[in-house]
Amino acid sequence: MAAKSNGGSGKHNISGSGKHNIPSNGGGVVATKQHNASLSGTSTRGREFEDPETKAYMKANAAKALWQLAKGNAAICKNITESRALLCFAVLLEKGEGDVQYNSAMALMEICCVAEQNSDLRRSAFKPTSPAARAVVDQLLRVVEKAEYDDLLIPCIISLGCLSRTFRATETRIIGPLVKLLDEREADVSREAAIALTKFACTDNYLHVDHSKAIISAGGAKHLVQLVYFSEQVVQIASLTLVCYIAHNVPDSEELAQAEILTVLEWASKQAYMMQDPVIDNLLPEAKIRLELYQSRGAKGYH
Repeated sequence: MAAKSNGGSGKHNISGSGKHNIPSNGGGVVATKQHNASLSGTSTRGREFEDPETKAYMKANAAKALWQLAKGNAAICKNITESRALLCFAVLLEKGEGDVQYNSAMALMEICCVAEQNSDLRRSAFKPTSPAARAVVDQLLRVVEKAEYDDLLIPCIISLGCLSRTFRATETRIIGPLVKLLDEREADVSREAAIALTKFACTDNYLHVDHSKAIISAGGAKHLVQLVYFSEQVVQIASLTLVCYIAHNVPDSEELAQAEILTVLEWASKQAYMMQDPVIDNLLPEAKIRLELYQSRGAKGYH
């Protein structure tokens, strides 16, 4: 059955050429805009009336997709950080639940890992003056300070470590909560805390001396001694690496002398499995020499 013609009604007639016949008075343009606005409004209202479970599902999957896309991809991370997504992740990490929170934490971790290796991304996305960057750090720190052993803690620790070179010397609130996690019962938490703190104390970090002093002031030395002596091997290596950097950076520290860090290094130098680690093999001898030098000077001055 043939379709009826609309004649000269002024609606969106389709001619044989497949193009719209737009009346010269522009009425069709107005009608088109009104139609599109109506559809847009309907779409927005539809999203407003979606149930919370559907909204959470969509947010979780969007965050997961961005997490996967961000892995090792500086260009994608740049696009994410230049949009409002960074701030959205901070909000979701604070107020989301379940997969929404976890996927947001993982997405932030991947972005921070890329920023650690990419100075341009680090400078543009995580400037200390950026409101989005501050919001992200606030939420990462909130999770770390809460120190609950859940799916969020490890990625947030890793993220703070990756951002270590973005913090000023005056930004002292990061070190303390990470040092407290060295005293955590869970081995993977202690290990990641040690690795994160090492990124603050290593010589690649311009403020390594300031950060090393902050780690010592927060009570890090006594925790590290226990970890080097008594923890699992993977935790021992991570902790000993941090000890070596701190001893190298602040060899004249009275707290290190009181914690008998030199004795720890002497003991570690006799453990074959520790010295087989190339980083330890490179760092420990120099750290030991510097401690011996400064502590012998201190002993002479005392007497």
